[in-house]
Amino acid sequence: MAALITENFKFVSLFFKSKDVMIFNGLIALGTVASQTAYNVFAFECPCSSGRNHRYGLAAIGVPALVFFLVGIMMNRSTWDLVSECRLRKCRKLSGAAAFAILGTIIGRSVVAPLTWSVISLLQGQAYTCALSEFVDPSTVEGFPSDQGPEVMAKFPCRESVPKELQGFWDEINRRLKYESQLIGWLLVAGICLMVFLMLCMKRCSSPLGYLQEDYWSQYRSNENALFQNTAAIHARLLAAENVKSFFGFVAGTEEDKAQLAEHQKASPICSTNWNRVTGVYLYREKHGLPLYSRLNKWSTYSLENNEEAMEKEMDMLS
Repeated sequence: MAALITENFKFVSLFFKSKDVMIFNGLIALGTVASQTAYNVFAFECPCSSGRNHRYGLAAIGVPALVFFLVGIMMNRSTWDLVSECRLRKCRKLSGAAAFAILGTIIGRSVVAPLTWSVISLLQGQAYTCALSEFVDPSTVEGFPSDQGPEVMAKFPCRESVPKELQGFWDEINRRLKYESQLIGWLLVAGICLMVFLMLCMKRCSSPLGYLQEDYWSQYRSNENALFQNTAAIHARLLAAENVKSFFGFVAGTEEDKAQLAEHQKASPICSTNWNRVTGVYLYREKHGLPLYSRLNKWSTYSLENNEEAMEKEMDMLS
């Protein structure tokens, strides 16, 4: 039973690693839907006042979307790879096509949550109804008194605030505004789907790799990143332990720490030049027909050859 559980866990882990971007974007979208729904249920309160409705309604749609977008930009590793590239190498090897590809990746992943929030807001219709209610033209509603102004129309998102003589028009006005909101939401969904389809087509057509090799590259990047992070954490802990031991004469670590110290013995500091060589933007490259899947892969290849001059030249290349 234990072996079966272990094998199933490994299978699930491999699946998630191979589909990391899709799964991650899906989780972000689901989290955004839950957040938007909870906000509408527990926090959304239209002021039902002329001059305030449109500001509150548009802010309810736009401000969270902007916050999600900025958070997505900050949490995207490619953002800081691009910043490092410009800081370390002044972007001198970053061509227009490479910059467009990197920015497209950053923005593409960062807009998932903002677009989800905006679409769900429009499909539910509460924020749009609040924002646009005061701009409804009374003359377009059959039988509606023509002497009513924006102050009265702004009260329609709050049914209890509508004058009794106008209560009969609440369903029609609310239905009209929700129709407009949902129509815009579905058009936005259609536009997003079309754009994603065209971008995927462009990516597949312009990629130098076949589908299987590109899938392998994705898995390689995921595994390299996981192994690098885990090894870096252990290396930093071992180096810290050595420094603490040199100061105090002993290290009060856990059994795991002692086992790692006994296994690895020593952790040498890594020079800044090598850190800089494996940091920054990277696009696919080959050497004598053999793929170089990352900056670390490239650094390792040239290190094995002990070709410092070629390394200095090639480590600046992006494509």
